[in-house]
Amino acid sequence: MLAKVFSGTTVGLTATLIEVEVDIPNEGLPAFNIVGLPDKAIEESKERVRAAIKNSGADFPIARITVNLAPADLPKNGPSYDLPIALGILIASGQLTCKIDNSLFIGELSLDGSLRHTNGILPLAYLAKEKKFKSIFVPRVNEKEASVVPGVDVFPVENLLQLVRFFLGTGKIEKARKRSLKSLLRISEAEFDFSEVVGQEFVKRALEIAAAGNHNVFMKGTPGSGKTMLARALPGILPRLTEGESLEVTKIYSITGNLSDKEAIITTRPFRSPHHTTSRIGLIGGGSNISPGEVSLAHRGVLFLDEFPEFPRHVLESLRQPMEDGKVSISRAKGTVVYPAQFLLVAASNPCPCGYYGDPKRACKCMPGTILRYNQRISGPILDRIDIHIDVPSVETQKLVSDKGKGESSNEIQKRVQKARDIQIKRFKGKRIKSNSEMTTKDVKEYCPLSYECRTMMLSAAASMNLSARSYFKVVKIARTIADLEGSKEIFVKHLAEALQYRPHLDESF
Repeated sequence: MLAKVFSGTTVGLTATLIEVEVDIPNEGLPAFNIVGLPDKAIEESKERVRAAIKNSGADFPIARITVNLAPADLPKNGPSYDLPIALGILIASGQLTCKIDNSLFIGELSLDGSLRHTNGILPLAYLAKEKKFKSIFVPRVNEKEASVVPGVDVFPVENLLQLVRFFLGTGKIEKARKRSLKSLLRISEAEFDFSEVVGQEFVKRALEIAAAGNHNVFMKGTPGSGKTMLARALPGILPRLTEGESLEVTKIYSITGNLSDKEAIITTRPFRSPHHTTSRIGLIGGGSNISPGEVSLAHRGVLFLDEFPEFPRHVLESLRQPMEDGKVSISRAKGTVVYPAQFLLVAASNPCPCGYYGDPKRACKCMPGTILRYNQRISGPILDRIDIHIDVPSVETQKLVSDKGKGESSNEIQKRVQKARDIQIKRFKGKRIKSNSEMTTKDVKEYCPLSYECRTMMLSAAASMNLSARSYFKVVKIARTIADLEGSKEIFVKHLAEALQYRPHLDESF
């Protein structure tokens, strides 16, 4: 007898429908074969499925069992096919008679028949909606994740026995309660509040602009000047995730297994801070089974790279594509996978190996050649792709012990940032662009017209500061963000003047 059960898999962030066909003929020697390019995890599912069926009180047929995962030319991986294979065997062996054409089944089985947490449920739930399936059966621990998808009934399953009883009509599975995306979104929590940062008003202003327009930042300063503290305070002033952005981020965390069982979706902007010993694959993504790296896990959030020059040069150079295109293309013999990577890069560095070059209080012990080699670890093309460059001076002791009132809180700054980002969302409505930093050259010319005075100023600045074409347009984008923070529809000379403060001369020694 032949049974067909629908399931799915993910290739990158794209979900694909998989037909699990189970055939149990009345002839041939007992065997259990799985075909359709399965990986090791799927091959091992034979033992999990056998034990789960027996421990659920059903009979495992002693017959020739053939399972085909179609389409056969698409590589399959992961244990999510356990549930549809077990269900197919029960139907093909005549132990169950039920109509399942309008349902999708996903889940990893334990030996006792219970269902474990399974990765990639959110994109698969959207696949069920796209393919017009009426329902999707998922492990109970994945209930919240699937319940945010409208138009599909979600049935959370505890174990295989519960599912069998449901189809036999002797048991019940309550549908999951639908959850509103908008009601779940909130402001990101930060380790520090901006009011706790003493001084550094210029740096805080630069980070406010970066948060408003999603501009990359490079901070350079002596040890203890507050670079890490400022970076970790940044999530507290970021704008709220939109519903579309939240789903993008959640899909990435879902397929990598980083989504908590207690969360339905990612509700705040992610903050990722990989160590400088991270490999290229760890940062960009890849591996034998291609998976996202830190740049994709930081999508629509912050990627903080402390001790920037300490990262291997080839690792830093791999940042070029995601910083420019907002995505990562990973090619292997099996095919090419594209992951989104639209992050706000915050890089921090000391001015030299000892950290005190240029410090007014402590003398630098590094030789000139050592300082040059240290700073040359970061290539010109990478620096040119960073929008805002700021020096973080050491804080005077007098300010640290002062009893004067605190500065602006993160909440106050976040309100201004949110207003500026709302202006950008309205401006780019109908386009894939979400912030000023994502504008192409064509978009800059359309949305950032400059007056005669502004053009004259930019021509003079480009000549005196040796600005590249990329840097020229980055200055205009930053000026557009500064104007948005003021609520100005036009870009004025003062906006460009402030934006130019955040660009280094290309011939400067770092």
